[in-house]
Amino acid sequence: MLAARRTGRTTAAALALMASLAGCGVVTDRAPADLSVGHDSQDGSLIVWPARGSLAAEAATTTAVTEAVRAWRSPLDDRAYLPTSGILWVGEVDGAPLALVAADVPGTGSSWLLQVAGEDGRHTVTHAVEHTDPGYLIYSDVLPVHTDAGRRYLVSARVTDLAGPDGEAVPIEGGLSTPVAVPACSAVSVTATLRATESLPQGRATDRFLDLGTGLDAPRDPLVRDESGSGQQALAGLDTCALASDQGPFGSVPRQFGSRKSANSVPASWPMSGLTIRTVGEGTLGAGLSGEVQQLSWEAAGDEMTAMLYRSATGGAAMMSAADPAAPLQAYVLPVDGQRLGVLSWQPTPEDSLSVPAGTSRLVDRPGLTVLPLADEKVTVSLATTEETHYRSLPAPQ
Repeated sequence: MLAARRTGRTTAAALALMASLAGCGVVTDRAPADLSVGHDSQDGSLIVWPARGSLAAEAATTTAVTEAVRAWRSPLDDRAYLPTSGILWVGEVDGAPLALVAADVPGTGSSWLLQVAGEDGRHTVTHAVEHTDPGYLIYSDVLPVHTDAGRRYLVSARVTDLAGPDGEAVPIEGGLSTPVAVPACSAVSVTATLRATESLPQGRATDRFLDLGTGLDAPRDPLVRDESGSGQQALAGLDTCALASDQGPFGSVPRQFGSRKSANSVPASWPMSGLTIRTVGEGTLGAGLSGEVQQLSWEAAGDEMTAMLYRSATGGAAMMSAADPAAPLQAYVLPVDGQRLGVLSWQPTPEDSLSVPAGTSRLVDRPGLTVLPLADEKVTVSLATTEETHYRSLPAPQ
């Protein structure tokens, strides 16, 4: 089911997008070992990522960009596979050479958008964003570009128009937008209009994304698909930099690569689409007035994730738990006013029975939601249903 959901969020265009072995958009006089300029992907007769930018025909620039990509390594020390990578755009931005490269990294089954800047006769990779769905990058239609002047967006040949956070049209020249005012730690909407193609016979008037902000650290992709618009409502008023921290919902579950780990890789909990929020109850969890307990849900590359938020009626920043993969019994540790609380959530039925350690008090106790004060030891709880008993543990502080 998750694979089917991922296919849907890469837009219907990805279903019919096929690799063309003819090497469409390639500069003919490049060296045999150089990257292609443009990427060999088509949607019917349309070349999705043609060679674009004022330096696309400059063979010397292509070679310099290729050498920079050849020298680049991922956080796990994997290298890009040049025959299946390509330069999507190469030209000048703010008076300096810049190349945007779709880099295929088979070692982790991911693809990277590399920004290669030229200065003093040398080209180096200055910014790298990882896309954890294999091939997802070249199936995308809008890609974020990090510049000193602000956020820009690189768009595919399927995109005819782009609207920024204010709903106004964003000028696009040769596939690259002008700078867009995106805040550092707030989510804002970006909407693309897609032309009619073989895979999208009617086109698409509103292909929606959320930009999570310019303050997020690479290699995390700041663009999240938001087809229904629910994500914009879910993240309204939330600090996306706090969401993205290694203790926050989006950044808290590290990825495992067999026996390899990397704190610098995109977390397994990083959102890709399907952001929603629901209120699961109200209560007084800390000092002051009562507040709302809300469950935030989203789709990551390999799992559906959830987290718990507490918004006090007195205002201030929302309290956030780490992410928890979706399960029949959800268990979160939520810090509120310096106290660690255990929040348990499930879809209740009359036959359910929740068990907690003897003598444990319950700050909130209602069908589908229980909140426990946590001490310094691990707490194990269970939910008995008509089919089976589910066990979860709330860890001790580290």
